[in-house]
Amino acid sequence: MVNELAGKVAVVTGGASGIGRATVERFLAEGARVVIADVETAGGEALAASLGRGAVFHRADVSDPKQVGALVATAVEKFGGLHVMVNNAGVSGTMHRRFLDDDLADFHRIMAVNVLGVMAGTRDAARHMADHGGGSIINMTSIGGIQAGGGVMTYRASKAAVIQFTKSAAIELAYHEIRVNAIAPGNIPTPLLATSALNLEPGESERYEAAIRETMRADRPLKREGTPGDIAEAALYFAGDRSRYVTGTVLPVDGGTVAGKAIRSKKREG
Repeated sequence: MVNELAGKVAVVTGGASGIGRATVERFLAEGARVVIADVETAGGEALAASLGRGAVFHRADVSDPKQVGALVATAVEKFGGLHVMVNNAGVSGTMHRRFLDDDLADFHRIMAVNVLGVMAGTRDAARHMADHGGGSIINMTSIGGIQAGGGVMTYRASKAAVIQFTKSAAIELAYHEIRVNAIAPGNIPTPLLATSALNLEPGESERYEAAIRETMRADRPLKREGTPGDIAEAALYFAGDRSRYVTGTVLPVDGGTVAGKAIRSKKREG
């Protein structure tokens, strides 16, 4: 479709890089005007400048609800409204060799960004949308919030919380014609995974990330690699009118990973 989001205004948190940046660019291509929110000021300002008058950058740390609320005000002030809120900003946890070694030092930061930020973004966007005909709220979770596994326990718990919150908010906000859905990316190459290995030595962190990605590839039924653009396409679906009867859903975009482990058929011998 062409100009699927014409006339719509969106906020994308964590919009300066990775999945957020891909979503910003996809929304603009479909006619939306977008507020890019991020803590990375230089990257956010450069991206907004490169995209023209349809995009503005607003620095925001989503762990602070007041800063999240300011994003809604910016969207209304700069573009006259808010129709789509993408709560994408997130942080990973520190990888420990085993849970028994986890000091939980990053618990509050992870929960503040990944859960509180999503809740504040949903609430503040909904406050505006409830008085202006409804809208679409898209929360970014992860297959780590669906599928149990070892490592980064606080991160997994935070993403599971986003799923339960999204479904609950969808029920309550449906009265106001506000749709709330979640996307669960999996096996997408973004800088997020590398941040979980910051406590490792440089060479060790590279080997760790490579090993994790190889495991992901082996477990994924689809052979092709996922991209941030694949997640942006899912966000576009939830943002536009094609999903007007869809709310409270969690969409894994993961090459089939949560459906089950890959089955590699053997080549037939000639």
